[in-house]
Amino acid sequence: MPPALGRERPGSGGGSGSAMAEERALAMVTCTAPVNIAVIKYWGKRDNDLILPINSSLSVTLHQDQLKTTTTAAASRDFTEDRLWLNGEEADVGHPRLQACLREVRRLARKRRGGSAEDSSPLNLSYKIHIATENNFPTAAGLASSAAGYACLVSALARLYGVEGELSEVARRGSGSACRSMLGGFVQWQRGERPDGRDSLAHQVAPETHWPELRVLVLVVSGEKKQVGSTAGMQTSVDTSPLLKHRAEAVVPERLALMMRHIRERDFEGFGQLTMRDSNQFHATCLDTFPPIFYLNDLSRHIIALAHRFNAHHGRTKVAYTFDAGPNAVIFTLADTVAEFVEVVRRSFPPAANGDQFVRGLPVGSASLPEELVAAVVPEPVPGAVRYILHTQPGPGPQLLDDPSQHLLGADGLPRGWP
Repeated sequence: MPPALGRERPGSGGGSGSAMAEERALAMVTCTAPVNIAVIKYWGKRDNDLILPINSSLSVTLHQDQLKTTTTAAASRDFTEDRLWLNGEEADVGHPRLQACLREVRRLARKRRGGSAEDSSPLNLSYKIHIATENNFPTAAGLASSAAGYACLVSALARLYGVEGELSEVARRGSGSACRSMLGGFVQWQRGERPDGRDSLAHQVAPETHWPELRVLVLVVSGEKKQVGSTAGMQTSVDTSPLLKHRAEAVVPERLALMMRHIRERDFEGFGQLTMRDSNQFHATCLDTFPPIFYLNDLSRHIIALAHRFNAHHGRTKVAYTFDAGPNAVIFTLADTVAEFVEVVRRSFPPAANGDQFVRGLPVGSASLPEELVAAVVPEPVPGAVRYILHTQPGPGPQLLDDPSQHLLGADGLPRGWP
């Protein structure tokens, strides 16, 4: 987590020093965390409890101005039970992965207290906690909502309990890819070798400022919840797909080294081609799973074909698609290509009613398309197929919100406006 994160414990109480803090009625912290999109995919665990992957992976952290989870965590001696709210609805706080993160942060807090006489967070570890979390994008639709969610949860809990240091291992216990959302820019999650998972951590390959021209277009074709969740899907793949085993052992290690080189050298041709190949192989392992898993739909395949026609017309890789466990396309491109490709998408999938809301996020300039490009690239239009395009870029890791008005919980520890 960035060193700039500060602590905040609003509340009031008498006394002095840590005794005063101990008497505070309510401790509350709010953090935001980003979505990440893998360009070398994680699919398959070798340990389901510790969430240890069968291969290393590499992702790009997306900017929180466009996609983020916000989480407020509060602890109070007055709370009678742990409670959780997701997007305004009360949810099961007993979820095993959430509990694993909570246990791990409390364990680290106890360890930290045992090791020092001066305690910066005298918050009583037996206090019950309330957690409220919100996404500004569709949950469980293949936009890495669990990664942002658990990274945010762990950031807020760590802040609340005064825990510092390596937190990607804790976030991994919630959702594997969440460990990559603990850092900004370009992030590798190392497979690790140890059975206890202590070396299965995320580290930054390059910061978000490393490749200023890189842009990301999320083509949202569906906000629906996927039919086969990632957890169940990858377990079936591990059990039944020989291609997945080959991928993890023989393909990924070489691709990872190559991808890191392309990123270091800001080589879009290499980066783009490898991103598309790895996405295709991930979906091939889903097809090789028995029974097969289909995350892509007809529209996803339309977008893949469109990207290849666009690149062929230009004689080089100008856009690169990748798909996670869902039909929404993530397109990597450079800033100078955004306007033209957005216009190609608009012509290929003319927006239904939301013409003005079709492009969201960072501004996109207008582009007029040469006739020969339209003839070569734009197929028979499919109106209304793409719901909207979100234009974003690489961004930083989790952030602390200092403004108390941004807390999702009120002074009573309940969501604002909760009945």
